[in-house]
Amino acid sequence: MAKWTRRKVLKGVLGGSAVTVALPLLDCFLNGNGEALASGAPIPTRFGTWFWGCGVNAARWFPDKVGADYDLKDELKAIGPYKEKVTVLSGFNCILGGKPNLAHWSGIMATFTGAAPSKGGMGSGTADAPTIDCLVADAIGHGTRFHSLEMACTGQSSVSYSMRTGSTVNPSEVDPISLYRRIFGPEFKDPNADEFKPDPAVMVRKSVLSAVQDDRKALMRTVGSTDRVRVDQYFTSVREMEQQLGLMLEKPAPAEACVVPKEPGKIELGPTWDAAIASHDALAQLLVLTLACNQTRVFNVALSIAASNLRRAGSAVSFHELTHEEPIDEKNGYQPQATFFMEKSMEAFASMLRMLDSVKEGDGTLLDHSLVLATSESNYAKLHSIDSLPILVAGTAGGKWRSGLHVAGKGDPSSRVGLTIQQVLGMPVSSWGDGAMATSKPITEVL
Repeated sequence: MAKWTRRKVLKGVLGGSAVTVALPLLDCFLNGNGEALASGAPIPTRFGTWFWGCGVNAARWFPDKVGADYDLKDELKAIGPYKEKVTVLSGFNCILGGKPNLAHWSGIMATFTGAAPSKGGMGSGTADAPTIDCLVADAIGHGTRFHSLEMACTGQSSVSYSMRTGSTVNPSEVDPISLYRRIFGPEFKDPNADEFKPDPAVMVRKSVLSAVQDDRKALMRTVGSTDRVRVDQYFTSVREMEQQLGLMLEKPAPAEACVVPKEPGKIELGPTWDAAIASHDALAQLLVLTLACNQTRVFNVALSIAASNLRRAGSAVSFHELTHEEPIDEKNGYQPQATFFMEKSMEAFASMLRMLDSVKEGDGTLLDHSLVLATSESNYAKLHSIDSLPILVAGTAGGKWRSGLHVAGKGDPSSRVGLTIQQVLGMPVSSWGDGAMATSKPITEVL
């Protein structure tokens, strides 16, 4: 059996020259303790997730009226201008089916993967199945430079709820300057430019994975099951990169809404509210232009980690700590300081909707041609409750999703939301989820 070490690379020949592909860190490299050494084409539909941590005050967030023309409670008033384009979903639960309630983890994974997770807590852990954005990206993301884009607003690239399986996340962009250069840097090709010239350097970089396929097959035969999953995820990423390079050799289709922005200025990064909302708005503005220029069709935005570390400037107490330690105001019936962040989170989401809705596409807007799934990991974070998770879906997917409703789930699994989204996006799925979260019932009210 070949000896695989962390210094081992896969070798092959491409264009008469030797090429190598390095390997990710695998369990077989570690010791027993696991110690780390407007062309006429149809307007595309986009999908995204938008996450905020530490839930809501249910009595101040969920509407009383079911159906159209629902009422807006104090914590949801910020979405008022876009109410007709937003669906509010209540009564959709994380059903554990005998698994433990992993604090600040079970709720988000149940909604995003259709399965209650087995390991994790305090905002991180494992995914027992791919998150919905990965499934959607596999279905609609192949014609763009980027399979998907992930962004986090508190300066931590590890804050991401986009996962294939296991504990590996698709890391987030946190710096608007870095995101700008990644999207609109030298490799960006303006879809509306008159001339197009392929970059010779890109041609050399393409198809490396095919060149090392013999070594790749040998590796897959010798590593354990855990490493096979990790290697498969790694090579999926490499293949996606090759697809991106291939697209860079083709003239992009025109995108009438595409406007190439100027590079943003430097801003402070961190978990204070002022820094986080400035990051959010700068990242979101770049994201909207990225979508309009058809560089990606799938995205994920995390306002904070699930056990939210957001705090006010000058304060050392985080939003998460407030949900557990701040006394409930007897007169108002809620925690005023914690509620500040709940209301501000909805203002941030409304800001994202405003940007999407400001871009005109055809007879609608970018928001009209999108579906954005927004949710939190808890209903009431003080108790880590995962019944009636707060869920919003914004947009109409080009008219395929009936928006402007409040839909009551009556205790059904939140995986019904993900199943419905996949069906609306044209994916051939009749059921979704695992265990107690498995469902074959789409939400017919929005179809």
